[in-house]
Amino acid sequence: MVGFSSFIKDKNLLEQFSQYSKTAGIIFMILGVLGIAFPVVLSLTTAYFIAWLLLFGGFTIAVHTYKTNKKDWLGWFKSFIFILSAILTIINPQTGVAALGIILATYLFMDGFVNFALAIEQKGQKGWWLILINAITSVILGAIFIAGWPFNSIFLVGLYIGISLLFDGVVLLSMSNAVKKLEDNKN
Repeated sequence: MVGFSSFIKDKNLLEQFSQYSKTAGIIFMILGVLGIAFPVVLSLTTAYFIAWLLLFGGFTIAVHTYKTNKKDWLGWFKSFIFILSAILTIINPQTGVAALGIILATYLFMDGFVNFALAIEQKGQKGWWLILINAITSVILGAIFIAGWPFNSIFLVGLYIGISLLFDGVVLLSMSNAVKKLEDNKN
């Protein structure tokens, strides 16, 4: 594995990282803005994407169970659950989006509580309050998901994913610019 210091020294790697990060950043930002503008479309797209992954996974589990141990009722049951979940989500994607909403709310609460603990641990250190703000934001977002669940999930899941994609794009673009500056400073 290439270490970070050798990565910085390799001009070709820096150029490739800068170029691909810029391209990926722009694509993520565009997808993020589209997701924010059309959150319901992004929610449904996400639900369908996950449904097709579950369907493919279910059939893969079924083939594996058939090939390895036809009497493995847990393998067949797992395959059945995956395929049933996929079909139900494809038929009624709002249910899949509601499930994603509760999963995201759970994630946000857990993230918030972990960040609260980290903020308390880091209290007095420079920037500890940013961790606290992140914790508060996560808990508030989780509460918003729960308060409107399941009805607001169709809007909130897409909005949340859109915002996340937008910020991921901004980070990638800023990393590309930072690497470009580093590259320019080396010359």
